[in-house]
Amino acid sequence: MIDVAVLISGSGTNLQALIDNCARDDFPARIVLVISNNPDAKGLERAEKAGIPTKVINHRDYPDQETYDDQLDEALNECGAKLICLAGFMRILDARFVNRWRNRMLNIHPSLLPSFKGLHTHERAIEAGVRFTGCTVHFVNPELDDGPIITQAVVAINPDEGADSLAERILSQEHIIYPQALKLVAEGRVRVVGNKVTIRDADYENLMCVNPKAE
Repeated sequence: MIDVAVLISGSGTNLQALIDNCARDDFPARIVLVISNNPDAKGLERAEKAGIPTKVINHRDYPDQETYDDQLDEALNECGAKLICLAGFMRILDARFVNRWRNRMLNIHPSLLPSFKGLHTHERAIEAGVRFTGCTVHFVNPELDDGPIITQAVVAINPDEGADSLAERILSQEHIIYPQALKLVAEGRVRVVGNKVTIRDADYENLMCVNPKAE
């Protein structure tokens, strides 16, 4: 069993997917702390309802990024977390912090990385005319939305589809692949070589989450 901290900023739907999976007897990870930079984040209520300790570390209370990241690091070490899951955490962490937690910090991004890094991913995918997009779980590198990819889900873009509809369909896939990726890492089956992930005893058919048709 590995102890995990989850960092959030908003509603916490991916947090909820992690909570639900970690509650299973056969799941190899448990959430020991949920941290938010936003005191009004709904995800804090989700954690409290599940009996998980929460902590608000508001970036507005700190004079600079370095001081804020040091406070985060202190809280993470105090709770004994061995892995971090970023679940809608809307803060860029500095390279010093990321390197402390290299290959121990996961993030989920709503595109098929390395395409469409940053914000407004769904609008940009539609405007670019790509046929498929999706979501990615990866280890975090200091560069924005960069790092070894653990798993991805593919979603087709329907003709004349809007960004809101696409975002909703992709979010449903995020809720599947984030717990899946955490399970693989917690079981010790993931190895990083350079910027590439290898997975021991992987069932790649089940790892490939493909949703080519409209829901």
